[in-house]
Order: sequence, then structure tokens, then C-alpha cells
Amino acid sequence: MADKAPAKPATRSAQQIEADLAATRERLAGTIDELSFRAQPKEIVNRAVEDVKLKANDATHTPDGELNTQKLGMALGGVAAILLTLGIIRRARS
Repeated sequence: MADKAPAKPATRSAQQIEADLAATRERLAGTIDELSFRAQPKEIVNRAVEDVKLKANDATHTPDGELNTQKLGMALGGVAAILLTLGIIRRARS
């Protein structure tokens, strides 16, 4: 086995190094701007609302976009049963 000498790093000029540093600064500034935008409370709320809307749409619609009446009926029936049970409990207490 022949020993290979480590490759010499390419010599770069001061201008190349400065250009690399400037490009890195620009990338970091863009990343910081994006992170600060995402961390704003208003944007967090907007993403949460959009997520709830998407989940509600997925729960009530078929993949074709049609209203899923079976799921919707089951959900409404469950809500009605809970409300009826609460009403009976309330009436029994008074």
C-alpha cells in the first residue's frame, strides 16, 4: 500500500475569501429574516388556523372533494347524543 500525501488545499486569494464571506453573510441574513417572520405570533396563529381548516376539510370531505355525509352524520349524531346526555343530567339535578 502506498502512502498518499494529504491533498493540499487550494490556495484562495483574499478577494475570493471575502466574496465567500459576503455570500455566507447574505445567506445567514436571509435565514434570520425567515425565522423571525415565522416566529411572529400573527404568523403562528395563521398557520394554526390554516391547519385546523385543512383538518376539518379532510374530516368532512372525500378525496374527490365531495361532502362525506356519512362521517358528517356520525359526528353530528355524536354531538347530539352528548348534548342530550348533558340535558338529562342537568334536568335530573334540578
